Amino acid sequence: MSSAGVSGEVGGEACGIHRFVVFGDICGSGTLDLAEKKHQRAAMYAAFDDAYSSVGVEPGTFHQEDRGDGILVALRPDVPPTLMVGRWIDTLYESLRAHNQGRVRPLRLRIGMNAGLVTQDRHGLVGRAVDLAARLCDSPPAKRIMNETPEIDLVVVVSDWLYGNVVADGGRYVEPDHYRSARIRSKETDEAAWFHVPRRPAPPLIGRDGELPPEGEPAPEGEPAAAGERPPAGAARTGVGPSRGDGPTPRPVGGNREYHVGGDLLDIHGNTIHGGFTGIRKGSTKGSGDSVTDPDPDPRPGPGPRSGSGAGASSGKASGAGEPE
Repeated sequence: MSSAGVSGEVGGEACGIHRFVVFGDICGSGTLDLAEKKHQRAAMYAAFDDAYSSVGVEPGTFHQEDRGDGILVALRPDVPPTLMVGRWIDTLYESLRAHNQGRVRPLRLRIGMNAGLVTQDRHGLVGRAVDLAARLCDSPPAKRIMNETPEIDLVVVVSDWLYGNVVADGGRYVEPDHYRSARIRSKETDEAAWFHVPRRPAPPLIGRDGELPPEGEPAPEGEPAAAGERPPAGAARTGVGPSRGDGPTPRPVGGNREYHVGGDLLDIHGNTIHGGFTGIRKGSTKGSGDSVTDPDPDPRPGPGPRSGSGAGASSGKASGAGEPE
């Protein structure tokens, strides 16, 4: 391949070449003494070399820059990206696991991956694809995963473009269902990214911005998909609560719930609604004051709009199953 195909320069004029970009960083390097820094840097380079060899990328055929406690890489355009999100990640994980066996201070890495137009000059790599790879690696969700789950030695963050065009298609060693999406907001960057922890069905992420559950608490079951996340195949969401197959209906907490309001009120508590509902109507019974109640307390869903158990409408005072407020 000509140098123009790699450097992105033709006739002295810079022009971007589409390349696969990797940005790696050692977690917690600022807490290491000089001897441990040197040891972990050597181990990081050895793990990267193992990963390159596993996908047939030979030394001298790619651009690699040292970033002190990290590495920036741009591969040749002819390297299949599926190998990089598959076997390359798997080999890197296995190399880290072998190195960290029995070590007090394990080598832990954050990896950002992206692909796009890159220009290479005599000083290094230039391009938004490079900037985004760095933002992915240094993103707050990635750092929080590593800070709050010390048993994890590797987290991989790929761009939304790379996930949709490469990872989502699957392949050997590629686990698209084990990725989760979160929003990256850093400097000029505001877009979705996809997080992956090898050998785990999902990284410890919840919410739009990748926030973790409170310390010591597991992620709640049935948590809504994060922004940009593709729901599992076959999943059907109504948008108003658990759908069929999502588990049993939540049990209402004991006690009475009492309201004092001046207008219409609708309370649905501890119920799951199924079927082709277009709305819920309220009925009225003659009585004193402004009380309005449901004439049919039967909680079973019917063929059309209706009120259910635990649903009450009132412009005065109403009480039903629930917990005190």
